[in-house]
Amino acid sequence: MKKIFEDIRKDFPILSRTIYNKPLVYFDNAATTQKPKIVIDTIAEFYSNYNANIHRGVHYLSDYSTQATEKAREVIKNFINASSVKEVILTKGTTESINLVAFSFGEAFINEGDEIIVSKMEHHSNFVPWQLLCQRKKAVLKVLNFNSIGELNIDELYKLITVKTKIIAVTHVSNALGTINPIEKIIEIAHSRNVPVLIDGAQAIQHIKVDVQKLNCDFYVFSGHKIYGPTGTGVLYGKKDLLEKMPPYQGGGEMISKVTVEKTTFNVLPYKFEAGTPNYIDTIALAEAIKYIEKIGIDNIYNYETELLNYATERLKEFPEIKIIGQAPKKSAVISFSVDNVHPSDIGILIDKMGIALRTGTHCAEPIMQEFNIPGTVRVSFAFYNTFKEIDLFIEALKKVLLMLKK
Repeated sequence: MKKIFEDIRKDFPILSRTIYNKPLVYFDNAATTQKPKIVIDTIAEFYSNYNANIHRGVHYLSDYSTQATEKAREVIKNFINASSVKEVILTKGTTESINLVAFSFGEAFINEGDEIIVSKMEHHSNFVPWQLLCQRKKAVLKVLNFNSIGELNIDELYKLITVKTKIIAVTHVSNALGTINPIEKIIEIAHSRNVPVLIDGAQAIQHIKVDVQKLNCDFYVFSGHKIYGPTGTGVLYGKKDLLEKMPPYQGGGEMISKVTVEKTTFNVLPYKFEAGTPNYIDTIALAEAIKYIEKIGIDNIYNYETELLNYATERLKEFPEIKIIGQAPKKSAVISFSVDNVHPSDIGILIDKMGIALRTGTHCAEPIMQEFNIPGTVRVSFAFYNTFKEIDLFIEALKKVLLMLKK
């Protein structure tokens, strides 16, 4: 399997470049993934030969681009196993998808005194929009905690849910801890109390097989750039019956059925939530990214990345001064760690000079850092194009950096 994934590297042009005269080691995949040549070529091909605004155009280029966009929606629908393309809303990314639900679901279903539950390990994108909704509607935000190794305290959920609970929003995989949450159990508990659930899949969709019908989640959101596609693309899956009851998030072109001076009626799903000219070329390229990883196999990707994760974890245990933050038994390809008496940014700045890209800071998850009473972490995150040799290079670079910082 190692050889297969090492050969894949040639499909990613950026991985062959050097940084400060050293081979690039890219371990910042949780922030964004690199793009295969098929994605880059698709963008260039469409801008060069087929660019025209989609929907309603009667000329060849518009029709071609429209059909390609709707075929891309079908690819996304099949990838997550939605029951209909009407349940696949194209957005700018996870953040917009969550804000769309928080606003539109909030307008339809949240009233003063109602309750919304989020977890304490959420990315700010799945925390702040719900805070804003609570402020706007005078609702109550309740928080599900996690334990010392980074597992959600699921038993608390039974107590948190009340007759006033209107929605639960939780991440599938923590971007700062790597924890794979038991979302099947969370959904089961919530639905037993007639509470809908939104799953933030930004850190899961590229690593784990997602079947929204099997999960029975009410909403599932993710970003294209995390799954080897272009930036500025994203997906909101929502159950049709809920989406039908929610008002539009934005007004403008495409989302309308008829406009008069007196009244506007709205388009059918999914277009009701897609105001304005969509990012159609990048959406077409996103579909190519999805087809690319489907050829590799998401289970193969998960297994290989787990090998990388386990190997890197064992290598980091060679450092007595390093504390791994987030040690849940079920983890995705993320390791966050802190070092005694060393600020994470100092490590990041110095190790960058050795050609190694990683992330330092709070990772837009400040409540997690507050829980551990730390200023932030060093985060190493893997993709299927990473190698064991790169991990060894990282460990040797880290030894040098820590030696410098201790002097």
